[in-house]
Amino acid sequence: MLPDSTSITTTATTTHYPSASEPDWSREAKRWLEWVPSRSLLASLRSYERWRESKWPWSPLMRKWSVMRHRFWSVVTGADIPLGSRIGGGLMLPHPNGIVIHPHAEIGPNCLIFQQVTIGAARGGVPKIAGHVDMGAGAKLLGPIHVGAHARIGANVLVIDDVPAGARVVAEASKIRMPV
Repeated sequence: MLPDSTSITTTATTTHYPSASEPDWSREAKRWLEWVPSRSLLASLRSYERWRESKWPWSPLMRKWSVMRHRFWSVVTGADIPLGSRIGGGLMLPHPNGIVIHPHAEIGPNCLIFQQVTIGAARGGVPKIAGHVDMGAGAKLLGPIHVGAHARIGANVLVIDDVPAGARVVAEASKIRMPV
């Protein structure tokens, strides 16, 4: 039997988002000999970055090895992410097929990019994407735009204007018209 003064406490649930400034390297982590092509592609990019900055005598040889790894994983994944791209840590590529990133585009930490996303140049500039931006399948981000932190870009959206932080960009729904 319950006492007369029963109190029920509820706690508000809050959604935890990845940081827009501090990379979560566990999102890119892979175990040795694990077959995850997208993470292997990212590992080859990070390896090239490390050896490019290194002053060790074997750095040129290791850079060449990183380039070969990158070429292999680019073919396997079907992604066009150039060496030397400005990509923050914690990038996730669940389905890397068809992803194209301009070499001068800037991508912040902890972003999520699905298949067939293009981040490219138009009107004399390239996109600057802040941290923790999710980009849906088939999205196209073109030109000198800035996408704010924690923004969400929907599937098959063409983005040619700035997107404020925390905004959601979705494509207009198609309309069915019956013949007369």
